[in-house]
Amino acid sequence: MNVIDLELIRRGRVAAVAEAVDALDDAGRAALARELLAHVRRHSDNHCSGDELAALAVATIGSAPSAAAAARILDRPSMGLDRHTAQAVIGAARARGAGWLPELAARLADRRATDFDRHRWEFVAALVIATGSAPPATDWFVLRWMDDLGFPGEERLRSRPIAERLRRDPFLDALAPLVFTVDGAGEKLTVWDTGRPGGKRALILALAELAAEGRLDRAALLRGCTGRLVRGDRPAALRGILGLLAELAPTPAEAAAHAGDLLRLLADGPAPVAAAAQKLLRTVADLDVNAVLEPSRAVVQRPDKGLVRAQLGWLDALARRHPGRAADVAAVLALAAEHPAVELRERAAALATEHGAAPAPPVVAAVSLDDALPAPAPPAPAPPPIGDPDELAEEIAAFYSGRPFTALPPLERILDGVVRLHASDRERMRRAVRPVVERHRDGMGQHQWDAHCLCGAFTGLLLTAAGVEPGRRLREGWAAELTKAHRVLRLREPADRRIPPPHRLLRARLAEIAVHLPADGLSAADGVSTTAGLLSAGGLLSAPTSAGGALDTAALLERLAALGAARPWPWDLAQALLRVPPGPDEPAAARAERLATPAAGRVAARLRGDGLAAPRWRVATVSPRPGGPAGHHDHEHEHLPPVRVQVSTDPGPDGAEDHALLGWMHPKADHGTSWHLLWPGLLPWHRGLTAAFALPGVAAAADMDVRGGAAVLPLLAEAAGDPGPATAIGVAYGLAARHEPDRVAAVDALLLLAGQGAFDAELAGEHLGALAVAGAVPLGRTVQPLRDAAAAGAPRSVVRVLAAALPALLAAPSAPRGTPDLLTLAAQTAAAAPGPVRIEGLVEVAARRGSTRLITEARRLAATPGAGIESAAP
Repeated sequence: MNVIDLELIRRGRVAAVAEAVDALDDAGRAALARELLAHVRRHSDNHCSGDELAALAVATIGSAPSAAAAARILDRPSMGLDRHTAQAVIGAARARGAGWLPELAARLADRRATDFDRHRWEFVAALVIATGSAPPATDWFVLRWMDDLGFPGEERLRSRPIAERLRRDPFLDALAPLVFTVDGAGEKLTVWDTGRPGGKRALILALAELAAEGRLDRAALLRGCTGRLVRGDRPAALRGILGLLAELAPTPAEAAAHAGDLLRLLADGPAPVAAAAQKLLRTVADLDVNAVLEPSRAVVQRPDKGLVRAQLGWLDALARRHPGRAADVAAVLALAAEHPAVELRERAAALATEHGAAPAPPVVAAVSLDDALPAPAPPAPAPPPIGDPDELAEEIAAFYSGRPFTALPPLERILDGVVRLHASDRERMRRAVRPVVERHRDGMGQHQWDAHCLCGAFTGLLLTAAGVEPGRRLREGWAAELTKAHRVLRLREPADRRIPPPHRLLRARLAEIAVHLPADGLSAADGVSTTAGLLSAGGLLSAPTSAGGALDTAALLERLAALGAARPWPWDLAQALLRVPPGPDEPAAARAERLATPAAGRVAARLRGDGLAAPRWRVATVSPRPGGPAGHHDHEHEHLPPVRVQVSTDPGPDGAEDHALLGWMHPKADHGTSWHLLWPGLLPWHRGLTAAFALPGVAAAADMDVRGGAAVLPLLAEAAGDPGPATAIGVAYGLAARHEPDRVAAVDALLLLAGQGAFDAELAGEHLGALAVAGAVPLGRTVQPLRDAAAAGAPRSVVRVLAAALPALLAAPSAPRGTPDLLTLAAQTAAAAPGPVRIEGLVEVAARRGSTRLITEARRLAATPGAGIESAAP
């Protein structure tokens, strides 16, 4: 039973490896498979490709007992699988007579849809073609197939028309129907390589061409398009489906066959989808009048003006074509009499009157002079600590399986549980945790391109807790992180300005826990010279007692008393001090002082008011500066949008511990997708400071269309302390966010802050107006969230926002798109103002000649009864 020399694999000696594997007996193959798995785990950080990977693949196929065993070796991010490797695998499988290549292909294709590894897809596709098996029906395989259609991996195929390649494609019949079932596949219908006939629409044109010649089932494509539109998808994906539907150009008979779906889309679909359905339905001559009137009731009240305008025209034509149903049509037209757009209101009223029914008079709702909002409920208590290894394993599995690092409470609970069980039940913990972490170690490794990434540190910490010896690189990384944190947060040395101090503190805490886990006692790292037993048995000093991240002072004192003379970990104590309510609390300080330890003395000083200094806020507008001195780039600003509002602070006094948290603001929006969601719970009593750190990510939701950037706003609103200017400015950005969940988050934050009396509506409005005039945010996005906030009980706050935003909008040489809609909203909610509302420039705009919508709505607002509008010249 001789196992081959792995040096042959490292040197890429494919033929020699194949010969050596052929000479092994069954026991040797089993031993080789185990050694290969250990080898790739030891070198998980090293990228493997080319002849080395081909040799490794040949050894794997020649020794692995099953597809599952082979996948455990080859299915790793570090493996650069490609067509070259596939040929080696196919040859090795034929030589051995392994019949499980189709299963291996299926396992390798079971990946996240967002994995864009083209070469891996080519590897899997080659296995499928060589074995003649059915292609995997996973989302990943379908999406990468569509990528290959738009831009083939083989350069010689790129000059050929897509239709020609599709006719010969071995996957066409199996995968074409899945284009309409896989989320996001519609986006792939528009190819990025435009150097071909048809440009971005080349794939759409090719599918329509194959349908016209009978190679694809036209009826199936039409069913797929309408079915996908009914199920919905991301806007970019729906645009691709709409493009294919338009190119197929359904006949009136085909539109009639899908009339049920089209009528649903007319009432409920996104504006482009509803408009396409409307266009197709109008080609059907014999649609039942009732079938048209039912969705029309919803359509005429939609905010999409073009859609409503076309629907009014259709209803007008319908009433003329069916005079006996004119009264029913007029009743539907009357519903549009309260549409926010004044021109549509007037058109609807005129048509309703013409067809025999006047629209109902508008109803003016009585509005309270004060925002009728309840005070926010206090934060819920934190869940109890984890005391059982199986519970810890379940918590880790749930954390990894959800969206990791989007919420702080589960992370804190896991860290505290690891420390507790490391002392009290170490062996059981290791047995329970190890299989869970092993399953996720490859996908949750360090992402070097993200300066904020905690994945590698967190997973390395858990592997160490599970009894896996940390590698040299991990140990060195933890030590370096502690050194950097000490130099930056304590010694004020310059650091990577992309990483805000609260995030640096969290990274230091992860490193601090990790370096103390491998040994039974604490090492001398970072100045710690005591045993881990007392601290570990009681968990972390900083473990929050509130779901919002706060730590009860009495709980901290109890934990300190349990420590006795032992010194706590320094970064754990620093975090605990940031979580206790800020002083003064003299009884608690005296109790801490009686403990007579250095740590307790530090807590006593904090409880007497020696905490973070009150920030001195600075609000500035920054712009990109691509050039720097001597031609050097300004890396802090070169990727900014044209205009970005930044809130920063002046650093605290020299020598004041922890005051470095008041500096190091950075304007760039490169905080990743969710890291800033962790920060409110790290500084639960300093939300203005957290908001300033998080503002670049929030702003990016509006001026860079980043998804999820504003999700932190409700967490900031639920925190305590001075909101500072960044909170209100963040709400202004959030109201203009690209994605609806971010706008909803901004509305939630506005309502929470208004309920506390902590929302600076004037500041939010001033920045909203200035940003819109500068072209930094699309003003039209703010109309619906502001309307929702007013309807939810905050009309007074909305009026204050509008009154502060409108002067800049009205004074602009060209009012930004959406200004008339804000004037309409102001007229609808102005009665909520507690007194006269001054809007500079309003009367001047209302006095202009003309009948543009801006002028019309300005006149309407100025004349609104009971609004209390005052105007001053700009």
